[in-house]
Amino acid sequence: MADLNMADFYDRVRKFEKMRDLGHGFEAANTLGRSFYQPKAVKRRGWLLPILVTILVVFGVKAALYQAVGAISYEDRVARLQAGTGFNAAGGWLMQADPVTLWLSEKIDMGLNRLK
Repeated sequence: MADLNMADFYDRVRKFEKMRDLGHGFEAANTLGRSFYQPKAVKRRGWLLPILVTILVVFGVKAALYQAVGAISYEDRVARLQAGTGFNAAGGWLMQADPVTLWLSEKIDMGLNRLK
């Protein structure tokens, strides 16, 4: 009379050996098995979010500078940049006050006035 538990055990061992021969692996829970060391697929990220964040940072810095130094001083500095050549002229064009910068600087000023 054969032990039924041993027959079940050997059936499961045979199944594991067959699966392993086919290339499947078995890993215990909460261990670093073979699948942990396999290279992970790299997620392809979009280019839109980094560009939007860069634009928001540029407008934020411009608005903070505009609010910190004041309108007259800021416009004077931008005019001196625009009078230059090369990168200075490009920087002057980039740093000129636009509606978004003016709106953000007003919001920063309102926020600072609330803190007082």
